[in-house]
Amino acid sequence: MSERSRPAGPPRPRHRLNRRVRTVVEVSAGGLVVDRLPSATDGLLISRYDRRGRLIWSFPKGHLEAGETSEQAAIREVGEETGIRARVVEPLGEIDFWFMADGRRIHKTVHHFLMVCEGGDLCADDPEVESVEWVPLSGVAGRLAYSDERALLRKALASLSDPS
Repeated sequence: MSERSRPAGPPRPRHRLNRRVRTVVEVSAGGLVVDRLPSATDGLLISRYDRRGRLIWSFPKGHLEAGETSEQAAIREVGEETGIRARVVEPLGEIDFWFMADGRRIHKTVHHFLMVCEGGDLCADDPEVESVEWVPLSGVAGRLAYSDERALLRKALASLSDPS
């Protein structure tokens, strides 16, 4: 084999060519909980450590359980992660993304809702949650770690300011 026809770089191990990455589909639900309607002033956020060990702020959310609708999961997850009982007001949209974890390719869809607090006491008893806070709506965007959630926040704020 001449120098010209040799592939660039070191040879690839054969086992890598036959290895398939398993794809997993995950569905979660959650969203923005506001303190009251029609004159909401605060939004409910959680902080947690991400896979890289960074403390991030986000909307409460989590996986759907068997037989559960996305609305039911959002309400349950808000309660489990924050101690707050909430009611769904309207859908805000979905965030859809891919990532790798534990040698698997994960396709995750998160259904987000605008919700209103109906009672309960703040607590961060969930082991995945570092802290829970009511944050003035004017400061929520500055806390959110993800641009997709900031876009859903803008949609929620527009809906909250619409008098109809």
